[in-house]
This record gives sequence, C-alpha cells and structure tokens, in this order.
Amino acid sequence: MTLRKWLFTMALGATVALGMTAVSAADKESKPLAPSALTFGTLRGMPVEEAKGKVEAYLKAAGKFDQAKVDGIWAQNDHTVLDRTVESIALANPAAKAAIDQARDAAAAPSTEVPAAIKTEKDAFAKTNLSAAFAKGLASKRVYEEALQATKEIVPENLVDPSAFYFFKAVAEHALTKRDDAVLSVIKLLDDVTDSPDRYKMVATLMYFDIQNWSKDPKDLTNIGKLMDNSGRRLDLTRGGTTTQEIQKKIVFRLDEKIKELENKCKGGQCNGGNCPGGGSPGPASGDNPNTPAASSTLPGGGTKDGKVDDKKLRVLAETWGKLPPSERQKAIQEITRDLPAKHKPMIEEYFKSLNRMNGFDK
Repeated sequence: MTLRKWLFTMALGATVALGMTAVSAADKESKPLAPSALTFGTLRGMPVEEAKGKVEAYLKAAGKFDQAKVDGIWAQNDHTVLDRTVESIALANPAAKAAIDQARDAAAAPSTEVPAAIKTEKDAFAKTNLSAAFAKGLASKRVYEEALQATKEIVPENLVDPSAFYFFKAVAEHALTKRDDAVLSVIKLLDDVTDSPDRYKMVATLMYFDIQNWSKDPKDLTNIGKLMDNSGRRLDLTRGGTTTQEIQKKIVFRLDEKIKELENKCKGGQCNGGNCPGGGSPGPASGDNPNTPAASSTLPGGGTKDGKVDDKKLRVLAETWGKLPPSERQKAIQEITRDLPAKHKPMIEEYFKSLNRMNGFDK
C-alpha cells in the first residue's frame, strides 16, 4: 500500500477528515524524490529461516560456526529476528554485541561514535544488521546524532527488520528537524516495507503531517522551540559541549531577531488590539510628549523600560549566564518574556532553565 493509499485508509478508519485534499497539499510541499527512492513494496521482514541461513553462512566464513550454539539462539522464539541475528553474529564479533548492549542500556553513558567493531565489519549482512541494532538502541535513548551516523553504510536489502530500521531512522531525523531525510524515511517505511507494524505506521503518519506544518521561517517560534528541545535533550544526555553551545547561541540569536521583528511591526503601526509589547497599542501614551525621548534604563535581560531589547546584551546574557546571581537571572527572564504572548513564555523560560541546569543551578 502506497503512502497516499495508507493515509487515505487511516483517515477513513479513524473517521478523521484528512481526505485526499490534505494529502495532495502535503505532497506539493515535499520535494520530488529521486527515481531510486520510489521502489514501492520491495522490502519485508526477513523470514526466520532465511535470516538464520545467512547467519550460519557468515559464521562458517569466519570459522566460528557452532551448530549447537546457533540452534540454541534461534530457538528463543520470544526474541526478535534482529536480536537473534545480533546474538549469533556475536559468536564471531563479540565486541560489536557489547557495543550494542551498551547502546541499549538506559543507564549506560551514550556513545559518541560508531564502535570500531561495527565500522570495520567486512561482511555486508553482518555490518548492516549490527549497525541497525546499534542505531535503534541509541535512538531509543534519544542519542540521535550517532544513531544516524550508524545508518550511513546500511544496505536495505540485507536488513532482517527494515520496518524498525526506517521507523527509528525517521524518529531521529524528525527530532533533529532533518525535513527531507525524515520524509524520505517515512515514505520508505510506508510505501516500501510491506509488513510494517500498525504502531509504526500510525506514528510515521503523524510525523509526516507534522513535518508538512513546519514553517520555513527560522524565526518561527515553533522552530525556535525545536532548537530548545534539542538543546534540552543534549543537556539531559550531559552533552553541554561546543555543539550544544552553538545551538544555544542560535536560539538566542533567533529570539533576538523575533523580538526585533515584533518591535518593527509595532513601530510601523501593524500591531494593535493588545498585540503590541506590553499589551498596548503603538504610538505614545496619552499625556506623553512625542518630542521628548522616553526615559529608559537598562534591565538585566538586555532590555530597557521602553520595551526595546539590545541584541548585543541579549547575546552577552547567554554567554555570561553562569556568572549572574539568582536574582539577576530571574529579572533577566522576566524582562525577556515580558513582551511575548503568554503561550510562548514557557518556551523561553524553559530555555533559560536549561542554562541553569547546564551550570549546575536550580532545576
């Protein structure tokens, strides 16, 4: 079933009024795929006997075949085909299995690179499935960057479980806002894999429609929120290094641009009805002399009492956050969020809370 048919079926079955019009609109937003990507219905989960046969051939070539051990592994019918494949390959490559176990362990420190035992594996079947299992384990722990690194040399035709591979790949790409890559992975899952579980199809469909609603404006608060989510995720993984700091600088810069954009709209008389900074309307207040400069005093967040925000001070604030006393940090947050719509304030506050966590301050 193609993506278009699947989405239509989902809409009817769930009595949700998505309809073919919504799908067509979404199709127009996506970039056309290369002909090589349009291989409908060519992948399926590998049958147990076929996967076991490939494992046995691999072990024999490596000189590590043990019939009793292999039969014992494949007799574990409560284990997935991928798990049994990895456990069998471990008879010849135990280091790769250890790396995958660490990737799956929620309490273990996340990997920072694809292990050598997987990268240097020469057998295409073994390397593909070791990489897929490693990527799946990392993606389950939200270690998305390294999960995607592990997928680069995978040969889809060698996957014993292509549905899980494309699902977790799409999850990682969606989380990292890799729009085109995520759309392609979702389409591969829904169109190319013939036996994807319904749970994967449902979530993949939701991701697909979510991606169609992503704004292309980097200053859009939803996009800024995704950057904040990514920053918070990396901090939760104790990855507060250069990459995280660059993300945080980008957040501050885009917030600054957004604030300037709102201020410029108000200066041009485009905001009214309570949408101006502070909830008022553009122009001088009653009783003010328009020819007299309004008094302004600098506030901790790089703002002033007249509602303007100094972009340089805003960036300095993020860079020197850890040196500010708690009272000054609180004042800074209040000033930065003062002119924003109420629904966006929690997003901004959460970002600065993440700075607190990174610097070991209050949670």
